[in-house]
Amino acid sequence: MIRFRILAPAMLALALCASGGMAHALTAQDMRAMVEGETDARIQALGKAVVQADDKTVLFLQALADDAVKLVGDQVLVIKGEQGLDLLTGKSQALPDTAQDVISNNRFRGEIDNALAALKLFSPDATLRKAAVLALLKEPDAAKLPLLDKALAQEKDEQIATWIRLAQAAAQLGSEDVAIRMQAAKALAQSKTPETQLQLNQRLGQETDPQVKAQLQASLRDIEGALHWGERLGALFTGASLGSILLLVALGLAITYGLMGVINMAHGELMMIGAYATYVVQALFRKYLPDAFDFYLVLAVPLAFMSSALVGAVLERSILRHLYGRPLETLLATWGISLVLMQGVRSLFGAQNVGVENPSWMSGGVQVMSNLTLPYNRLVIIAFAGLVLLGMALLIGKTRLGLFVRGVTQNRPMASCMGVNTARIDTYAFALGSGIAGLAGCALSQVGNVGPDLGQSYIVDSFMVVVLGGVGQLAGTVYAALGLGLINKILEGWTGAVLAKICVLVFIIIFIQKRPQGIFAMKGRSAEA
Repeated sequence: MIRFRILAPAMLALALCASGGMAHALTAQDMRAMVEGETDARIQALGKAVVQADDKTVLFLQALADDAVKLVGDQVLVIKGEQGLDLLTGKSQALPDTAQDVISNNRFRGEIDNALAALKLFSPDATLRKAAVLALLKEPDAAKLPLLDKALAQEKDEQIATWIRLAQAAAQLGSEDVAIRMQAAKALAQSKTPETQLQLNQRLGQETDPQVKAQLQASLRDIEGALHWGERLGALFTGASLGSILLLVALGLAITYGLMGVINMAHGELMMIGAYATYVVQALFRKYLPDAFDFYLVLAVPLAFMSSALVGAVLERSILRHLYGRPLETLLATWGISLVLMQGVRSLFGAQNVGVENPSWMSGGVQVMSNLTLPYNRLVIIAFAGLVLLGMALLIGKTRLGLFVRGVTQNRPMASCMGVNTARIDTYAFALGSGIAGLAGCALSQVGNVGPDLGQSYIVDSFMVVVLGGVGQLAGTVYAALGLGLINKILEGWTGAVLAKICVLVFIIIFIQKRPQGIFAMKGRSAEA
């Protein structure tokens, strides 16, 4: 037997709040009208009951939604355990064998769900009230106008009251009165949402009055203008987000390529190692510290840096230091290393992508406009890229290691003559660049799946950023990364993703032809500079 589900306290509070100021309570006639007869008549009775709802109405509607209502002669009983409860008297009785089930088709069930959702307009929780009115705005119903009027009379939050007025206007858009339709079309211009745009377009195709048509077109122009701004700002934010990722990926490459001239084709795989390190930390936290899962990034960030830096140091010590001054051999060797690292990851973790879950504080986003939401994970990555850049600038410009790195970069023989251990600086610098690649992998794991081929998607773009910005120039890397990210996303809106990539590549080729040293030329006394 179907048991009556106990309503949540929030729903009971909602019902009690709704009953305040209602002169009409639920009657036996109302209940029978909602369980017997044709569907249209039952829906009409349901609409009337919703407008005049009290606490018993909400309980009865929830019981209908749960198939927990039976007919016993002239009585309508709600199933509670093994007993039948008369909501009007509060008395329970045994259910006879002659009790009849109340049958509701899908259409009536949908109306019940809509009614329960609409009654949230009277919830003490402002979030629930806002969600209810936005749902009514997306699916306007003239039958809900009395409910909206009552909700507006009680609403004290001005923002929610504005949304209620817009929901009223949406419901009045199909009115037979020309003046009401005109006023509704004018009011809906304030709702800059794609749903309202669709409603106005649908009404425009049905409208016969020329004045109302003109107002509908004017409202549509206002909404389209606002939505276009949302799309433009969204493209700029997406470009900035892509630019921050390119910056993280290219920052380490700018150090290694600028310092040692090593064309490191395994840089993407070092980034992949950082991403998998993040995945491993997440798995350990989920298994052993589930209550602290939201803080796994605190450990994942330094571990991603150290794991990639360690692999980078080993590669530099064992292979790359024997190939300095031979760029072609370096390119081929690092390409082979990248294949080895990818196969090693496939052997350990499998060929399939693995998912890295965002902490709860990185889920969701900030809604700036109706069609523009800034995801928290993207905002965090942009801020993280800024912090990494700041840390790199301080390290290179303010520390003894940074002084040695700059000295070796500008004039290696002279730095060696001054007592700088250039071989050790090479190892430190390569490990540092590799560690930053690991940080990039940690960041990328928060916006997509992690797989063995993760680094291949960014290695070409990162080299383009380094070359365009100027070899060994952090400022140039920043300008190039953000510039390429913004240009790429802006062009995608006009030409599509493939043509946008081609256009960016052609632009870089032309730019390098005219200015081979990149945006910022390296300063120094060496002939190569």
